[in-house]
Amino acid sequence: MVAKTRARDTKGREALIEALRQRFGDRLSTAPAILEAHGRDESFHAPHAPDAVAFVLTTEEVRTVVGLCREHRAPMIPFGAGTSLEGHVAALEGGISIDLSRMNAVLAVHGEDMDATVEAGVTRKQLNEHLRDTGLFFPIDPGADASIGGMTATRASGTNAVRYGTMRENVLGLTVVLADGRVIHTGGRARKSSAGYDLTRLFVGSEGTLGVITEVTLKLHGIPEAISSAVAAFPSLDAATNTVIQTIQAGVPVARIELLDAQQIDACNRYSKLDYRVAPTLFFEFHGTPAGVKEQAEMVRAFAAEWGGGDFRWATSSEDRNRLWEARHKAFYAALALRPGAKGWPTDVCVPISRLAECITLTRRDLDTLPFPTPIVGHVGDGNFHTVFVIDPANPAEVEAAGLVNERMVARALAMGGTSTGEHGVGYGKIQFLRAEHGDGLDVMRSIKRALDPDNLFNPGKLGSA
Repeated sequence: MVAKTRARDTKGREALIEALRQRFGDRLSTAPAILEAHGRDESFHAPHAPDAVAFVLTTEEVRTVVGLCREHRAPMIPFGAGTSLEGHVAALEGGISIDLSRMNAVLAVHGEDMDATVEAGVTRKQLNEHLRDTGLFFPIDPGADASIGGMTATRASGTNAVRYGTMRENVLGLTVVLADGRVIHTGGRARKSSAGYDLTRLFVGSEGTLGVITEVTLKLHGIPEAISSAVAAFPSLDAATNTVIQTIQAGVPVARIELLDAQQIDACNRYSKLDYRVAPTLFFEFHGTPAGVKEQAEMVRAFAAEWGGGDFRWATSSEDRNRLWEARHKAFYAALALRPGAKGWPTDVCVPISRLAECITLTRRDLDTLPFPTPIVGHVGDGNFHTVFVIDPANPAEVEAAGLVNERMVARALAMGGTSTGEHGVGYGKIQFLRAEHGDGLDVMRSIKRALDPDNLFNPGKLGSA
C-alpha cells in the first residue's frame, strides 16, 4: 500500500537540480541508470526513481542538500547500499536521493574502550576488515554488505543477533542532519546514560523519515578465542524449532541458530554445491573459550537428540565455517534459483520464543497451499523467521495468493504477541500493518514526524508520514 502522494512541481524540481548541479558538479546525477538504481532495493516492491542523485562527501554537504530541498519543498531519500527489502529507498514522490556511499571513512577506533566511530557509508565488511588486527569485530550481520548508516536506519540485525543483539543494542551515538538544517549529536561513547530522552534510539529504525544519519558510534566486541559451527537435520519443523526453544530457555549462549526448512536446504544444496540431508535443518555457531564452546555444543546436541536431531556435522576451520555461512547468506538467491525467471517476495515476522514452533508450523501449512516455491529460513534464536514467495509478478493470481498468506502470517504473529517485521523493517511494503500492531502509538509516531519534519520531506510515504 502506497500513501497518497502530492503532485510534483516540475519547474521547482528543475530549479533545484540546477542549484544542486552548481554546488556538486558531476556528483549530481540525472542519468537514467543511476536514477533507476537509486529507486529500488532488493525487494519485490515496485521501484520509484528519484529526480536526481547527490553523492555527498561530508555532513556539511548533506546539510547543503537538505537546505536546498527545504527551500524548494522537495523530498529527500537517504541511500546507503540499496540492500533493504521493503521498498525503503523508493522515491514515492520523486525528489533527491542523498547517496552516502562515498562517506566511507572509519573516523576513530578506541580499542581500549571497544568502540568505533564511522561515517554512514562504511559497510560492515569494510569495518571488520579495518578491525582485523585489533582483536575486535562488529558482529551485526544481516547477510548483505550493507552500509552502517543504512543498518542503523533500518535497525538491522541478522544471524548473530541472538547473542550480540541488533543495531539498537550496538549503536552508542549518532550525528544526524535534521530537516531545519541543524546537525545534532546524540548519545556518546559512554555505555549508558540517563540524561534526557534517548534520541539515539529514536533515529535507530527511523528509516530516513526523521533526518539523515551521517556518522555512527558503535560498540565493538572481542573476537572469540574459539568458534565452532555445526549442522543438524531433524524429522520435522516442529522438532527443529522445539530444539531452538529448549536451547534458548536453558540459557545456552549460542551465537547463531538458523533454521532452514526442507525447501530451503534443498535450494542451498543446489545453489551452493552442498550435500546436506534434505530435511528441516538447524545451523549453529558457538563462540567462547575452547571449554565453553565444547560445553555449549554438548548441551545443544543433547537437546537436539531429544527431538530426533541427526548427528552434528561440524565446521571448525575458518574455511568450512565461511562456506557454511556464505551458503546461508545466499539463501534468497538460492530460493530464486528454484524457479528461474521468477522474482522473490521476501517477508518476515518475529514472535515470542515460546510461540515459535506453533507459528512456523501454521505458516508452513499455509505455504503448502501455494503453487510456487515458498522456503522458510530464519534467525530463530530470537523468534524471527522469513519466507520467500518465489512468484511471477506478472501473474495477478500469484501476487494475490502470496499477499493473502503474508497477511495471515502477520496477523498470526501479532495475535501471538509478536511483530509484523523482526528485521526487514517497514518501508512501504509493510506500512499497512502498523495500525494493527501499534494502535494509537502510530499517531504518536506521526506527531514525532510532524515535529521534526513538518513539511514531510524526509522519505515521504513511509512510517509516520503515511
